[in-house]
Amino acid sequence: MGMKTNIGSEGIHDARQLGLPKMLILGLQHAFAMFGATVLVPLLTGLSVSTTLLMAGLGTLFFHLVTKGKVPAFLGSSFAFLGGYAAIAPMLADNVPNKEMLPYACLGVAAAGLVYLILSALFKVFGVNKIMRFFPPVVTAPIIIAIGLTLAPSAITNCQQNWILAVIALGTIIVCNIWGKGMVKIIPIIIAIVVSYIVAIFMGEINFTAVKEAAWFGLPLDSKAFAFNAFQNSSMAITAIIAIVPISLATMMEHIGDISAISATCNRNFLADPGLHRTLLGDGVATTLASLFGGPANTTYGENTGVLALTKVYDPKVIRIAACVAVVLSFSPKVAAIISTIPYAIIGGISLILYGMISGIGLRSVVENKVDFTKSRNLIIVAVILVTALGFADTGLTFHIGSVSITLTGLAIAAILGIVLNAAIPGNDYVFMSEENKD
Repeated sequence: MGMKTNIGSEGIHDARQLGLPKMLILGLQHAFAMFGATVLVPLLTGLSVSTTLLMAGLGTLFFHLVTKGKVPAFLGSSFAFLGGYAAIAPMLADNVPNKEMLPYACLGVAAAGLVYLILSALFKVFGVNKIMRFFPPVVTAPIIIAIGLTLAPSAITNCQQNWILAVIALGTIIVCNIWGKGMVKIIPIIIAIVVSYIVAIFMGEINFTAVKEAAWFGLPLDSKAFAFNAFQNSSMAITAIIAIVPISLATMMEHIGDISAISATCNRNFLADPGLHRTLLGDGVATTLASLFGGPANTTYGENTGVLALTKVYDPKVIRIAACVAVVLSFSPKVAAIISTIPYAIIGGISLILYGMISGIGLRSVVENKVDFTKSRNLIIVAVILVTALGFADTGLTFHIGSVSITLTGLAIAAILGIVLNAAIPGNDYVFMSEENKD
């Protein structure tokens, strides 16, 4: 594709110079980076792990098709919709999936994905410059910072299960990335997983029972979980749509923040080329298709943005390799079971640095765009975004429309307030630069 990539501190190279074997390893690393969080969503909602992996892989490939193969983004399971699943299809006693109600929740998420298409059309019709006046760096940068900070507690929670494993994983990444040479420097996550996993085996932290019981091959789709089944009860279907669609306000803002983060990481303006209308279209359609076939909502993944920042290898082909790995794994319950044995403490140790890097990217965006904090309007906007995002991170904000209860996440509240304040307070002199080399 001719994309230039920055490999460590060794200079800029064409990604094809890495060669296929090294690119396969890098793709595998991205697959590992997304696996823990992607699989956690179906475990929390009762959806199928295999279906989740299949739809994450296919959704990512579709996203790359729509965005002309230019954006190195991986689409994994979205945590933003957990509240929607909990409201429509809460887990039963002993964490038994609510299979009767899951199709209705999936239908609501599928409808939420279609909202992306509306915003995508607005970008296409009115142009990115006019729409992006509502999303200047003073709004998007603190949202990026908040994304990393709100993810931080989950990393610590995972680490607390075994701090020894978490510290080994974290330390391995630091050592490999700072003092490593060649491939060691750009695949620190895989090395960290292997090292800490071996230690976990000797510590007796790995249970292989599920691996022994799992089949080598299995179809990743279950027709009973398809959202099409929700049309049997139109009243419940409408209720699910009304309850879940507003969550798309949060996920669309997160999408813009994630694409901004990827742009800042890769030093390329993906907001302009291929354009937000394409990235939103790819994300929205991928979410709708995944949900229709019993998978969770897709979203651009911060974990993989962290990997991009860590390795400085930005070739989208590496992400597509990771997507193919996810598809292959979805057909093998045995392999999925093996990967599922990775202790959450190891995932926590890895996430500890990846989530921090996301916030770091937000700070970098503030600096590179020269956001002027001597202006009171900018300080007010940033202050409100950060405080509301973190303050409502655990509880969200719930309100009622008739008998339907709707909860906005902290990030949704922060994004909405940031956009409103930016539009209402005088002094918005931001001009979106459409040139490809501008941030």
